[in-house]
Amino acid sequence: MSEYIKISPADPALTYMGRTELFGGFPRFVFAGTNVTVRFIGTELRCVIRNHKFYNVMELGVIIDGRQTKVTFEHAEEDITLTLAEGLEQGEHTVILYKRQDATHYFELKAFELPAGSQLLKAPELPARRMECYGDSVSAGAVVEAAQCVASNDPEGHEGVYDNAWQSYSMITARNLGAQLHNIAQGGIAIFDNTGYYHAPNYIGMETAYNKVCYFPEAEGGMTDWDFAKYTPHVVLFAVGQNDPHNEGGEDLDITDPAYRAKWKAAYKAIITDLRGKYPKARFVLLLTVLMHSPDWDKAVDEIAAELGDEKITHFMFPRTGKATPGHPRITEQYEMAEQLTAYLSSFGDALWED
Repeated sequence: MSEYIKISPADPALTYMGRTELFGGFPRFVFAGTNVTVRFIGTELRCVIRNHKFYNVMELGVIIDGRQTKVTFEHAEEDITLTLAEGLEQGEHTVILYKRQDATHYFELKAFELPAGSQLLKAPELPARRMECYGDSVSAGAVVEAAQCVASNDPEGHEGVYDNAWQSYSMITARNLGAQLHNIAQGGIAIFDNTGYYHAPNYIGMETAYNKVCYFPEAEGGMTDWDFAKYTPHVVLFAVGQNDPHNEGGEDLDITDPAYRAKWKAAYKAIITDLRGKYPKARFVLLLTVLMHSPDWDKAVDEIAAELGDEKITHFMFPRTGKATPGHPRITEQYEMAEQLTAYLSSFGDALWED
């Protein structure tokens, strides 16, 4: 049997991107797209994790020297060893392990393992440019790989196998701009608790989740607060509103109703105002995606941007906002959004990234 060198997840040679926290002494991965990079000389890389499953097929994303792949597994609530890369040519390699899915599961990273004789190298430094995205399933990359369903409804019974946060417009845009990204995105989420479709086991809204690192109560230790001092973005994307008409246990919510419109806008603005207090220099971009929805929600977002009265808080609309597809945007549509958003952010020049 081959001998392996264990690498602590606290080893300074590793680099992490996304909101993480220590739980039981190990980094916990919760949000879709959260990742860690390993650089080494060798032919194989394994990881040891403890996974906690809620629903759907369990898969982790892996980028091996720029090539995307994934590892599928079933075990939960025990330490398991997963092979991330094997049979590589002897030499230098860079592997990124990332969370493909949102709250279908979470896991603690216990260790990496390299075959004896391998050498761990310092992973690339994270970009100096920093972004953050608050969003729903589109920002989390849900069902993006269902290429057979472009501009149509999602395939039935897919169980998460088409989810891939790496191919979300938010993460593509960050890569286009040479920025790191904290992707605070969860499928089905709305602004208010008890609305939208995110059920965990109660319906949780962005008003509860936005300031958390663990945002679901059924996790070990329950919800945990995020320390905003750990990360200050230059750009904040806020893409919530798609799921907000859904009112669990009642009639759908109508944004054209004056009383509800005022209530919804007030809650939305309260989150933005709180974040603005934490990120006084950041540019905020409010948006909805190309997933079909009533234009009345876009109008409400436009009103919010105007009412906040801050020149660095703007409303951006894709040419096909709310018009492109009744199902989740696929990879081609995610790239379409990313290219348009990249161009918009680039229009602000290098001043966008000044600390």
